[in-house]
Amino acid sequence: MAPPGTVLIPAGTFQMGSPENEPFRFSYETLHQVTLTRDFLMQTTEVTQAQWQARMGNNPSRFTGDTSRPVERVSWYDAIAYANALSVADGLPVAYNLSGCSGTPGTSNYSCSNVTLTASTPYATTGWRLPTEAEWEYAYRADSSAAWYFGSDSNLLRTYAWFGSNSSSTTHPVARKQPNAWGLYDMAGNVLEFCWDWYGSYPGTVTDPVGPPSGSHRVIRGGSWRYDASLTRAAYRDRNAPDYRDYDGVGFRLARSRP
Repeated sequence: MAPPGTVLIPAGTFQMGSPENEPFRFSYETLHQVTLTRDFLMQTTEVTQAQWQARMGNNPSRFTGDTSRPVERVSWYDAIAYANALSVADGLPVAYNLSGCSGTPGTSNYSCSNVTLTASTPYATTGWRLPTEAEWEYAYRADSSAAWYFGSDSNLLRTYAWFGSNSSSTTHPVARKQPNAWGLYDMAGNVLEFCWDWYGSYPGTVTDPVGPPSGSHRVIRGGSWRYDASLTRAAYRDRNAPDYRDYDGVGFRLARSRP
């Protein structure tokens, strides 16, 4: 039974990336088989401003006034700090070791010199964490192999997502559009979402991938209120430097390996 505000995502195998004949495809969306061997919990919505404020005591977002909107203008380091704070609040072991940190999460001067896992891989941790890129796309797809989790007709996107054509240039309260088949909201819009992985080329067939061992940018996924429909597809990838936060189109949601 998944705790409130989460869904249980079953382990499985899927095709990650996009086929060469998919409209709007980018060449780096290399299609490859991924197996995830462990069930995981995923938050049904992006972390809201209210949830962030309750844990971190501030609100870095541009679009304020309704705290059920997703938190944005956060960095990857901010998201990692929030994950650990939520783990502590829930009585769980933290997923991350943070060192060389200065400033306050959610403010312009917060950064860390090093972030490592408290276990051998993200999948082996038991606290709240960012999903891996493979977990994120697997959860988005919800057993769909189409360009979007609802199919291949972009005209249906308005039912499922806030994006450039219907957002009125702002974020919106979470869970106001239809969820995917696994009960996850806003996977194709509202704000992009951080993943654990460094951004890099995909491998071939792989089991429980964690991304490259190093890099300069972390993966962000999902499309945003700014983006057109083509950039909300399941396979679309984007990236941010881990300390960059001055972007009102990026937030996050957390995952947790099934105990």
